[in-house]
Amino acid sequence: MTTFASGTDTLTRDALTVLQPGFTGTTAPDWLLRRLGEGLASVGLFGRNIASPQQLAALTAQFRAERDDVLVAIDEEGGDVTRLEVRSGSSFPGNHALGAVDDVELTRAVAHELGRRLAECGVNLNWAPSADVNSNPANPVIGVRSFGADTELVARHAAAYVTGLQSAGVAACTKHFPGHGDTAVDSHHALPRIDASAQVLQERELAPFRAAIAAGTRAMMSAHILVPALDPDRPATLSRRVLTGLLRGELGYDGLIVTDGMEMQAIAATYGIERGSVLAVAAGADAICVGGGLADDETVRRLRDALVTAVRTGELAEERLAEAAERVRALARWTASAAATGTPARPAPGTDIGLLAARRALTLTGADGFTPLSEAPYVAALTPVANIAVGDDTPWGVAAEVVRMLPGTETGSFSGETAGRDVLEAAGTRRIVAVVRDEHRHPWMAGALDVILAQRPDTVVVEMGVPQAAPRGALHIATHGAARVCGRAAAEVVAGG
Repeated sequence: MTTFASGTDTLTRDALTVLQPGFTGTTAPDWLLRRLGEGLASVGLFGRNIASPQQLAALTAQFRAERDDVLVAIDEEGGDVTRLEVRSGSSFPGNHALGAVDDVELTRAVAHELGRRLAECGVNLNWAPSADVNSNPANPVIGVRSFGADTELVARHAAAYVTGLQSAGVAACTKHFPGHGDTAVDSHHALPRIDASAQVLQERELAPFRAAIAAGTRAMMSAHILVPALDPDRPATLSRRVLTGLLRGELGYDGLIVTDGMEMQAIAATYGIERGSVLAVAAGADAICVGGGLADDETVRRLRDALVTAVRTGELAEERLAEAAERVRALARWTASAAATGTPARPAPGTDIGLLAARRALTLTGADGFTPLSEAPYVAALTPVANIAVGDDTPWGVAAEVVRMLPGTETGSFSGETAGRDVLEAAGTRRIVAVVRDEHRHPWMAGALDVILAQRPDTVVVEMGVPQAAPRGALHIATHGAARVCGRAAAEVVAGG
């Protein structure tokens, strides 16, 4: 077992234990290893920390040389949100694609294979799946991260995902409780508000979380959203009514409660991360996620000291902090036990569950009259600003795969009010493949397609976001996500690969 550094008292150890910080670089910094020796029990990984599976395995081994029961967490949803394959795009389609197929066995198999790859690299806690019902088409941050807009569909696939992931020995962290789907604001930037009634929340938002709890999810992530029907004063992450009253009491959940990133502006710009962390633990949270943006020893020290001071001044009950720390340790014991049962067998040679799932997720309109392209086209990506959860580093689209299948293909990225005219000029006489992402949310994108299709009705349109807009083009392909395998599946249709 881990031997803690001498001089670290129980209160300070508990305060460190409930933190899930991040760091920069692809090797463990000295300060992080020192904090693990002092009681820190979790580390959060992001794309900046990962160069290859081999490097990641060596990194997690560094952690375990200092603390053998460390929780190594990652935000690996697959699909648009990937950290393992942040620079190449994911080998797995995301939730929206799996929901479009609506085969719970496929969802379970995809989650299991993703979990197996995480476990091989030493990661044992995944901040996934998203169980949000994407009921608001204008949602800027959930979208294809959701299994869909139908509550029952989301519920059954969230449960299947939890089961598949945890069967590989990786703890699932179902998010974003009590549901981030009916928002038009990204909580990375501001505090969203959901004005649904308590009855609507019970019937729509909470059903997938009930299903995930029934499936045995080991962790649950809170959302930085204000839901007046549940608590008119505080966002869910800081609300005792939501975390203790609803999640613990009414829903009967007894696993780990993790906060969403505390440096997100919904909390940082309203309460501050120190005050927010104290309020979150007091409300019932067991682990404080921080490190997406603030990723240094100073942040860990500030949050540790804020929790210790809150206990010493009576603002935070020592018993509540101790209970939170024990839940972290309990999850660490579960992951150690799951790892001891052995790494799940590799899939049979020749099977690529992610690509197979991406192919099944395609929805084609106009395919009956379509002949695959035989000459190199012009692939035009109408590119929106990426949300923070996805990030700018992860490539998307179909261009790379079409280039591989049809050498000589030319490509370009376009945005803004002149995008349509710019595409026509760049393409010249080549056949156009226009790639969009959430056309329904971007008037400039819809306008660009209007311009392109008016001049070039033989254009192929590939929608890689939520296919809310009406299909159009000589062929319309909805991929239900922008993972690398989704792009390949679409390119196979375009080029007959």
